[in-house]
Amino acid sequence: MARGEEPMLTRRPSSHNDERATEEDALLTGQRPTRQPAASRWARYREIALFTWGLVATAAVIVLAVVYQHQTSKTTSERHGERPNGKRNLVFMVSDGMGPTSLALTRGWRQYVNALPWDGTLVLDKHLIGNSRTRSSSSLVTDSAAGATAFSCGHKSYNGAISVMPDHSPCGSVMEAAKRAGYTTGLVVTTRITDATPACFASHVRTRAMEDQIAEQLIGDGPLGRNVDLILGGGRCHFLPNTTAGGCRADGRDLIEKADEHDWNYIGTREDFDGLNLGSSVKLPLLGLFAPTDIPFEIDRRHVDDEYPSLEEMAKTALRALKDATKDSDQGFFLMIEGSRIDHAGHNNDPAAQVHEVLAYDRAMQAVIDFLEEDDTEGLMVATSDHETGGLASARQLNVNYPEYLWYPDVLANATHSAEHTARLYFSHLSSSQPSKADLRKYLPKLINDNLGIKNVTPEEIEYLIEHPIYAPWTLADVISKRSQTGWSTHGHSAVDVNIYASDRHAAKKLQGNHENTEVGEFLRWYLDVEEEVKEVTKELRDKLEISSGESWLGPIPSQEDLAKVETHLMSPQRGFEQA
Repeated sequence: MARGEEPMLTRRPSSHNDERATEEDALLTGQRPTRQPAASRWARYREIALFTWGLVATAAVIVLAVVYQHQTSKTTSERHGERPNGKRNLVFMVSDGMGPTSLALTRGWRQYVNALPWDGTLVLDKHLIGNSRTRSSSSLVTDSAAGATAFSCGHKSYNGAISVMPDHSPCGSVMEAAKRAGYTTGLVVTTRITDATPACFASHVRTRAMEDQIAEQLIGDGPLGRNVDLILGGGRCHFLPNTTAGGCRADGRDLIEKADEHDWNYIGTREDFDGLNLGSSVKLPLLGLFAPTDIPFEIDRRHVDDEYPSLEEMAKTALRALKDATKDSDQGFFLMIEGSRIDHAGHNNDPAAQVHEVLAYDRAMQAVIDFLEEDDTEGLMVATSDHETGGLASARQLNVNYPEYLWYPDVLANATHSAEHTARLYFSHLSSSQPSKADLRKYLPKLINDNLGIKNVTPEEIEYLIEHPIYAPWTLADVISKRSQTGWSTHGHSAVDVNIYASDRHAAKKLQGNHENTEVGEFLRWYLDVEEEVKEVTKELRDKLEISSGESWLGPIPSQEDLAKVETHLMSPQRGFEQA
């Protein structure tokens, strides 16, 4: 045999030899051979393996689903829009005067200032679930009083009404009902606490102008006693007689002194507020009034942060205080938070003030959402606006030619103060030095540049400011609006639908889509399960109205002329200077 050759009987490792071996074994044993190619056997093994893997994967999915369902069983009611059982907290946020364009304006400004991408959105954007129709019983365009009455009572009423019906009879509010049901309650605002929106939750008068009477009812000196446990905001003047510094009451009563009889703990300074330690050192009931009238616009407040707390700080303080107060209670809390001065920026047609107010509200909403996510008690945030103010448009046609498709957020970014603040400085200059027109032509361009960041103010604009100083807030706002190409259609309100937001769209399922503003009010009392208490409170109010003839706390029935005068005065251009 040559070297390297295999023996003749050596079986080669091949499929052919495997088959021969099988045949030889069959001849010896007498059994019929079964031929199965190797490739077929591997295919079968693979099928078995895949089938086994599929069974294991299916079982794993089933197990995970069961575990997930078990872990989330306590929020099943939220996920299906059912009313929760047991203890719960509800935070209702109102962005007074904020319409959909306010979001576009603020979002574009923020993206520009912070060099964010096009999809850089606000907290608000992430929680949008629907929108609300805002008309009142007396007009297609509501005011804040009728808008807030829809939230507090769940009924339409006339412009100027503070939780009273179109027939001028009182309607029980969701906050009064919640208090009766054992909830702890709170109001946080940046305007006067006696202003329309907060007033509707804890008082009843036939016209919003009755702020002295609203203040009385807020502290508990009214038909139902005290229904609020925590108040943070402005409006000190309606608690003090007009004979004292910062007071504006017409009857000479000192309600801060009177509040002590209702066990209120009063604070009135930033130092006092800081002593609350963001809510960890609060003793209820708490009355915090940090400004004679409204807390300054956020664009101005940030420069005097040592004097006034922000909306975010007040929201955090209220949440912590109410949480601590209800930790051993069977009931949670109901808190109303209002970004009040978005509305005033709209009335002034001031886009720079507007974006800072919306951002301040956005930060407060984030604080609420963070609290709800971390808190052990089931809770929900619902937010909307009472109406839109100003007819805002993020575009403006400046001449008869076809408009350019442009809007300039950088113009607003250059402003360091509001038009209202700038106008106050102008008024102060006029009253202190009695300057000549020649002096004013030098003074005004510098004032506008220093506060609004506008370097190219025209001689015509300067002359109008000199000849018509009373319109300075509106004129200065128009200076910046024109250059940013921001449009406005009115110094009043508009009838546009406003957005609805929620921290949990499943829990607020009833508010998804388009709704009347009264449906928001109905949802609040439904979620808190206080429908019966609302009926009880309403009956008690009406019984007491018959006894007192209504003059002591509801006031006389106003005429349409009276109501129109109130709204005109509240939104006049000189309003900000009366409060200074």
